[in-house]
Amino acid sequence: MLEMPPYVYACVGSMVLSVPLLWWSVAARKDPVSQLVRENLGVRAPVSADVREVELTQSAKDRIVEPILGGVTSLARRFLPASIGAALEQRIAMAGMTGRWPVERLLAVKLLLGLAGFLLALLYLAGNASAAGLFIAALIPLLTYRTPDVILSQRAKTRQEEILKKLPDTLDEITISVEAGLGFEAAIAEAGRSGSGALAEELIRTLQDIQIGVPRAQAMTDLVMRTEVADLRHFVIAVRQAEQYGVPIAQVLRVQSKEMRERRKQRAEERAMKMPVKILIPTVFFILPALFIVILGPAVLRLVDSLGS
Repeated sequence: MLEMPPYVYACVGSMVLSVPLLWWSVAARKDPVSQLVRENLGVRAPVSADVREVELTQSAKDRIVEPILGGVTSLARRFLPASIGAALEQRIAMAGMTGRWPVERLLAVKLLLGLAGFLLALLYLAGNASAAGLFIAALIPLLTYRTPDVILSQRAKTRQEEILKKLPDTLDEITISVEAGLGFEAAIAEAGRSGSGALAEELIRTLQDIQIGVPRAQAMTDLVMRTEVADLRHFVIAVRQAEQYGVPIAQVLRVQSKEMRERRKQRAEERAMKMPVKILIPTVFFILPALFIVILGPAVLRLVDSLGS
């Protein structure tokens, strides 16, 4: 197996260390001290008509990062199937990162990470020219390319668990508000304002959709599509059926709230029943061997000594 020359490590280290310096030099403000003093004193400096100066007043993100990401994104969008784009949008919505991570930014990050992984694989393969090195070099770009998907999936799972945990209490609050005389939408608004976390954010967004003209049934369906929580889907279906058949909404909410509490109790009991099985594995493979060594070790040593003598 070939060893990588020292100068390769030196080149890679210098490239890595030069990135923060390059970013600092590009992102530094181009304004002179006098202009900063005028701005602080409230005296506006004369506006320059020079296009270069106007361009330099923008941040490094607007001048460099955004054009690069835009070019990479347009290239990715050109060859990306519509189904994959829709799946990425759904995954971003489930993770609750629609505003911060649009599909374009996610595609650009995935492509840049894949390219960086490919370069790292070439460097690794240069010093490990073997079958195992080739296999590891092939895995590096795949892992770097899939890293944003893994992060989104983990965030979506955590968010779903949070919504599932807070749903029964939120339904209780909505039920109490409706029984106190508030309308269904007003009760949801009250639950969204008084609550916190992912469920409260989704309820507020659903109300915003209704306020801009989206039908309530469609807004509730979009809520289910953004979260993909089974209990929330059952609740939305029950509400839509109540509106369709004229069933009092307070009665439906009371029944759904009771069912949600029962399901939460059943999930807690299921987790409690799984605990002995989960504890059994480390007990058998880690605790019992050490216990046997401590208890039977001296006896085995004395037996060996007696047989040897």
